[in-house]
Amino acid sequence: MRPTIDAIPSPAYFSAVSELVLGIDLGTTNSAVGVVDSGFPVLLADSDGHRITPSAVWIGRDGSIEVGTKALRRRALEPDRVVTSIKRLIGRRVAEIDVSFPHPIEKNSGDEPLVLGKTPVEISAEILKELKRLAEWRMETTITKAVITVPAYFHDAQRADTKRAAELAGLEVLRILNEPTAAALAYGLDKLGERSRVAVYDLGGGTFDLSILEMQEGVFQVLATHGDTRLGGDDLDALIIDHVLRKHGLSEVSSIQRMRLMEEAERVKCQLSAGDIATFRLPFFDDDRSIELPITRADLESIAAAWIARSIRCCAKALADAQLAASDLDAVILVGGSTRMPAVRDAVEKFFGKKPDISQHPDEAIALGATIQGGILSGALGKMVLLDVTPLSLGIETLGGLMNVLIPRNTTIPCNAGEAFTNAADGQSAMKLRVLQGEREMADDNWELRNFNINFQSAPKGQARVGVQFKIDENGILEVLARDIATGTDTIVTLGKTAIDVDDAAVEAMVGESVEHAFEDMALRVFTEARLKAEELIPAVESALQQGLVNEAEKSEITIALDAVRAAIKSAAGNPLKAAVQRLDAATEAMAARIVEDAMTKALDRQMGETKNPLA
Repeated sequence: MRPTIDAIPSPAYFSAVSELVLGIDLGTTNSAVGVVDSGFPVLLADSDGHRITPSAVWIGRDGSIEVGTKALRRRALEPDRVVTSIKRLIGRRVAEIDVSFPHPIEKNSGDEPLVLGKTPVEISAEILKELKRLAEWRMETTITKAVITVPAYFHDAQRADTKRAAELAGLEVLRILNEPTAAALAYGLDKLGERSRVAVYDLGGGTFDLSILEMQEGVFQVLATHGDTRLGGDDLDALIIDHVLRKHGLSEVSSIQRMRLMEEAERVKCQLSAGDIATFRLPFFDDDRSIELPITRADLESIAAAWIARSIRCCAKALADAQLAASDLDAVILVGGSTRMPAVRDAVEKFFGKKPDISQHPDEAIALGATIQGGILSGALGKMVLLDVTPLSLGIETLGGLMNVLIPRNTTIPCNAGEAFTNAADGQSAMKLRVLQGEREMADDNWELRNFNINFQSAPKGQARVGVQFKIDENGILEVLARDIATGTDTIVTLGKTAIDVDDAAVEAMVGESVEHAFEDMALRVFTEARLKAEELIPAVESALQQGLVNEAEKSEITIALDAVRAAIKSAAGNPLKAAVQRLDAATEAMAARIVEDAMTKALDRQMGETKNPLA
């Protein structure tokens, strides 16, 4: 039997539990909070019996705050003072914001966005304070710890700022949990069988994720994930608004008018999930006219067709990454309020070839899963291991502009990986470390997350050693350690605010382009690696020839091979250059062996001489 979410936990129970851990879904449109009661996860209701809290914050001109339903009630009179969908801005710098937002956006000295004078972290903290207040009111006790969910494609800055918001709200975050993983827990997917694979289709207010998960021997592992950070109910609302404005010959609207439009678009969208026709109606929209437009379900499906198709493309990519076919899945589950649309459910069923599981409330499943995870961490529920994955490869730039991957895409987290690197020039004592994210072979084709300088003990070319380690914690936050092995000096950087925004277009382009350009990328990598080797080999061979260290027969063969390498470099063709370098290596093998033998003989003679002289 799946756990119920209808009961209100009794305060008496919690006195028997050592510590309460909240499970929180901090959503774009709505949020929810839960705890574990008598071994079952339950979501907590407010005084009106609602388990869902709108992610809305009213900011008064005097600085006063109201959250949730109270904030929405003020929207009729002060729409410009009610902030919604703030999750779409969290973890972003102003220069990175490329999503539509109903409020004017300013910036502070740190390039953080400001909405009505507050940062997204501060506004999100107000929502979390309200959820904490609700839980403490219901439980009649102070609660300080929580599990909070985020979209799978949230990058480091977004995860770090979510954690900052929780800390401002007086909460210690025990785990940042990916929303699809939370949903899988809510659906009880651990009970499907000894080895089960499921797809979690999560279409919320602001983001979309499709994750492939596997449950085996008590381990819940994300095999692959793909998503779109700008694909959600808000974006469909915007498409409905565009449709309405076109029909009425309108183009420019004020920010207050757009807020009214968004509210009505959401109402019409929800109505069409249950009915066949709805009327988009805004009386006294401006001085000249009111807006009134009938919209049928067929109209909505036409408006949403491309929007739905974007989600299905993500599904296909996730299956490909997991190296599975749709028929390999045991279940498909739907999460997020936007999955109520019949057209969405039909598209999912058609793509996966099976009816999706809709047994859980789409708005509550993620919070329920977070609550389960909180119960596991507090010891109130049985143990289960949750293993998420990193959605894109992580690495650094190396000589020649190459991407050197340290943590491949879809690696289970938490994880760490490292590698030793050396200096590229004599006397070099510093280098710039570029931390990269992406799937392309060349550094400049990937995203730079951070760059910083590291110092190390000067040494001849190729003799310095710098160890670089990447560590991703259970919340998906990346820490980079660079160590001068000679001195043991460490440089440690935690990627947070400077992490770039992994937006929908960029994510799709990165994975898609890595496949599209796979052959040319690999050819360029082969050429670059061969060129670097050639650039080291050519001066050494030329020096040996000038010193007369080869006989005439060898000289002729080496010269021909050397000319072939130079010609191949000019042609910029990878495989021919690689082959030419290999031929030059083979032609100089005997010469190199003689040079090494001669050097060893001379060193031995010097050693013998030094040994005899003191005794003479």
